Amino acid sequence: MEAPLHFIKPREPKPEWLKVRAPGSENYLRLKGIMRDLKLNTVCEDAHCPNIGECWHHGTATFMILGDVCTRACAYCAVKHGRPDPLDLDEPVRVAEAVQAMALKYAVVTSVDRDDLADGGASIFAATIREIKARVPDCRVEVLIPDFKGEEGPLRTVLAARPDILNHNTETVPRLYRMARSGGKYTRCLELLERATTIAPDIPTKTGLMVGLGEEQDELVQVFKDLRKVGVAILTIGQYLRPSVDHAPMTRYYHPDEFAELKRIALGLGFVHVEAGPLVRSSYHAHEQADAAALAVAAR
Repeated sequence: MEAPLHFIKPREPKPEWLKVRAPGSENYLRLKGIMRDLKLNTVCEDAHCPNIGECWHHGTATFMILGDVCTRACAYCAVKHGRPDPLDLDEPVRVAEAVQAMALKYAVVTSVDRDDLADGGASIFAATIREIKARVPDCRVEVLIPDFKGEEGPLRTVLAARPDILNHNTETVPRLYRMARSGGKYTRCLELLERATTIAPDIPTKTGLMVGLGEEQDELVQVFKDLRKVGVAILTIGQYLRPSVDHAPMTRYYHPDEFAELKRIALGLGFVHVEAGPLVRSSYHAHEQADAAALAVAAR
């Protein structure tokens, strides 16, 4: 039995390990200008990511396609929800132009949920992957996709475009899904990740979890085991930070030592790469995760 996780009262001031400098480097401002000029959205901004300064300073960003309005209203998420605008069919080209202008070697593409679309936006994901690879052949592309309501066709459409990493976030433990994930299902998440591995076994799968929503350690460990059963190679674990009083409450802060322990447990279960820490988000150090996964696939 694993040792219990250290408890920190939720109403204490934000701990030092969660404090980051406000972004403002020259490269950050340059990237921000490119995004504005090309009328692109980034999850870095829309989801209030604490790593935006570090990542943009080093020339990496996560593009958010299919607009900036989500058809779901997940209790933890800062992205706007409601009725989305019509599809922008030129968006894949503009994303590729941004990747080229930024001279990226690794690009992450994600989206809002678009349950209003027949394919959930899969065709735009596929077009974006192809446009990036056509313009910047050396750039690897990771996609962080929605669940497409559990339909297999859209997943096949995305995988046929040959992303280098297929990511779909699990987010939390099954007990908290009804509270945290509007329209999401834990079993559907596992099914998507397993299907992806079956359809394209040479494309590593990845997922992410948040902690601080009220989960217990034994629940997290069971999720780790479930994810390994369906072949997930890469796992990220980060602290949930409540975007506003209208979002799901945070139950507590995890100490960095607890993240280290969760990483130790996950690696012991066979994940190829685990990023775990208070400020870790799904695309944090994504290129390093992909390097590890590529080596694992090559060794099969």
